[in-house]
Amino acid sequence: MVRESGSAPTAAGLSSRDDILNAARALIGEKGYDGMAVSDLCAKSGLPASSIYYHFGNKLGVLAALLERTFEELHALFPSPSAFDHLAPIERLETWFTAACKSLDERPDYLRLLVAVAVGPQKDAEAVRATVRRIRDNAHGSWVDALTPIFAPDGAEEDKALVEELAVLGRALTDGLAVSNSFDGVSYSSEVGAFLSLVRSLAKARGVAGA
Repeated sequence: MVRESGSAPTAAGLSSRDDILNAARALIGEKGYDGMAVSDLCAKSGLPASSIYYHFGNKLGVLAALLERTFEELHALFPSPSAFDHLAPIERLETWFTAACKSLDERPDYLRLLVAVAVGPQKDAEAVRATVRRIRDNAHGSWVDALTPIFAPDGAEEDKALVEELAVLGRALTDGLAVSNSFDGVSYSSEVGAFLSLVRSLAKARGVAGA
């Protein structure tokens, strides 16, 4: 039975729920979602299977809850471009992206989890897909926010289309770095300079002031 969301969880209940989610994050990083069994969750968390079913219903419910918690953690961890509105547009982007990459270097497991989910059949489950989409839409929105003052300050449709393309590229960069970080130990911060050089070159070619 899954605990009803309206009921007040006890401190012990919150602790056991978090223990299961922490175990799931570690196991997915080691084995992938498909390789993680309920018995693995029990061994890793030190809790019986009944606790897992009580809190989450099944293994897919664990994944959905873990993704939801990851979204909340990412939202709290990542700076917003608007936090740097006092800076000139390109410096604003540079400061925001540097801070975001530093945050990812501190917690690379966030994007690794999303990559692990993206390659498995569970990505098509509605509860999983909806949360992953929220995470990615949030990231895309931050890129658009960071790039718009540079390339589309006047809101011209052609310029806004360029911003959308660059936002997709920026998000794809962090996706790829999640893999490089996992396999090759490449840090997110190490690629900040290369991406910003690309942005500055493009801004200069388009005659952007301050490029």
